[in-house]
Amino acid sequence: MTNPYTTPIPPTPRPPDTRPLHKRVLVWVGGTALLITGALIGSAGGDGQQPVETKVKPATTITATVTARPEPGPTVTETVKAKAKPGPTVTVTKTTTAKAASSGSGSSGGQDSTGTCSIVSNAGNCYSAGQFCRNSDHGAITTTAGGTKIKCTYRSNAWRWTYI
Repeated sequence: MTNPYTTPIPPTPRPPDTRPLHKRVLVWVGGTALLITGALIGSAGGDGQQPVETKVKPATTITATVTARPEPGPTVTETVKAKAKPGPTVTVTKTTTAKAASSGSGSSGGQDSTGTCSIVSNAGNCYSAGQFCRNSDHGAITTTAGGTKIKCTYRSNAWRWTYI
């Protein structure tokens, strides 16, 4: 007995003419058409002829130039006045000595009772506690009209004068 796993099996030969006739004819016709098309395209290229260059003769050009001179227009002169520059600001500070208050006058010991303000509003009035401060007064100390010391501090989302 022979072993089927060791013996080679010969390949099965293909029977001749298994393709239908119309497919074989189409393959030959298509190949021939491609060959003829390629030959025609290749032969139509240059035919070995050189292109002819034509040279153009220059034509005569006539140029006329006309220069127009305009009449002079009126001259406009603008006079500008010089603006005066502001002069320097002079600040005069007068220092006076306060009279000593007697101990029997009823004045409280920590307050200045002179009634003068070192910082005043734009209208010339003394500030009082609770009023808004100017930007230039932030952190400054002054007195009210009554002589109580106040300071410009940041409280309640705003700069205000508060008692010290």
